Amino acid sequence: MAYDVLVIGSGPGGYVAAIRASQLGFKTAIVEKESLGGVCLNWGCIPTKALLKSAQVMEYIKHASNYGIEATGTHNFEAVVKRSRGVADKMSKGVQFLMKKNKIDVIMGFGKVKAKGQVEVSKADGTKEVVEARNIIIATGGRSRELPNLKQDGKKVIGYREAMVLPQQPKSMIIVGSGAIGVEFAYFYNSMGTKVTIVEFMPRIVPVEDEDVSKELEKSYKKQGIDIMTNANVESLDTSGNGVKAKVKTATGEITLEADIVLSAVGVAANIEGIGLEENGIKTDKGRIVVDKFYQTSVPGIFAIGDCVPGQALAHVASKEGIICVEHIGYTEKKYHHQPEALDYGNVPGCTYCTPEIASVGFTEKAAKEAGYEIKVGKFPLSASGKASAAGATEGFVKVIFDAKYGEWLGTHMIGYNVTEMIAETVVARKLETTYHEVLNSIHPHPTVSESIKDAIEVAYGEAIHL
Repeated sequence: MAYDVLVIGSGPGGYVAAIRASQLGFKTAIVEKESLGGVCLNWGCIPTKALLKSAQVMEYIKHASNYGIEATGTHNFEAVVKRSRGVADKMSKGVQFLMKKNKIDVIMGFGKVKAKGQVEVSKADGTKEVVEARNIIIATGGRSRELPNLKQDGKKVIGYREAMVLPQQPKSMIIVGSGAIGVEFAYFYNSMGTKVTIVEFMPRIVPVEDEDVSKELEKSYKKQGIDIMTNANVESLDTSGNGVKAKVKTATGEITLEADIVLSAVGVAANIEGIGLEENGIKTDKGRIVVDKFYQTSVPGIFAIGDCVPGQALAHVASKEGIICVEHIGYTEKKYHHQPEALDYGNVPGCTYCTPEIASVGFTEKAAKEAGYEIKVGKFPLSASGKASAAGATEGFVKVIFDAKYGEWLGTHMIGYNVTEMIAETVVARKLETTYHEVLNSIHPHPTVSESIKDAIEVAYGEAIHL
């Protein structure tokens, strides 16, 4: 059966692209080798948030007396993991419903581009089927990146996938890498009672964030009992004994750390092997598929989106790329009324769901200065927020950066209670080219943590009321 649009991969890039294609009147199919929803719904964003919620509930119980409540409790690690899997399964079933609702054919199997307009699907029973489509969208996502000195065996040296479904809680864990995946699992396992050590190659944890955010998270994590080693590199691992011995090179010399398990959280590698790129002349660079601003590859009629192309490896980025890609196809085939706007990768929010949460968008203070801006910076501590105090969550701050000359909102960097729910204000405001003046003239509700954004802007412009 021939399709107008065939999507390889059903993650947040692929399934969103398929739905948008169906909405525009394209006969659409999706190829998936495992579970609808991809890594995000099944092994990433969603189940990890379920684990983190269990960890947060555990923290509430531990500190219940702070809220005037006497409570004791222990956790059942297997039940915590089971709940996480249940949440993931529910979301995957939700995608199944969306496929049926939008009349999208789901073809289970491993998809490979056979030729322009053809995808070969290898099925679980060993059979193969060639599916024809005028437009092919590659949305094969990514996986846990492996380093030569951190070979994963799935038992003692694991990636994020195994970290979500360990049969038993380890007594100790070394986490290599302190990006979002590393610090989220550090919070989860530490809250459950595992002794956690973070080893980070860069000079600070969460290295892509503003320096003030890194310092605040390190302070908070050390207070929680997490050991942190920066400017450190795992040279080798010895898994011959009961646990793992990690030889770590630091600025002051070499040391050996011991733990039950090592979690490698050193980034994401694109799934581009064995999908027909080389055979069809589809260009790649540095392990990603080369695309233009509308996600067209070097071969006309073949597109790519999500973690397998350059850009931030984030679910919401993949979703937007999928929509832009399909609307571009729709425009060229006269099914959509205008050419879509290219994605502004400088205005993509990043969220990390540890406790305290981290959310950011735009320029860091350092990047703004390096770009030549004269800046105004405002920082409002959540210890001065009424809502944060009432919630018993006064750690962290909101930091805003503005261009001193024109009042342009350059960036926001937050760490603290519920900040991942607040970052969208900055994203929308920056998209609308809002200045500080318009934000200060927009009433923020009280008491909320979100009014701390307004408070931080007041600090930047010397008009602080609550500080």
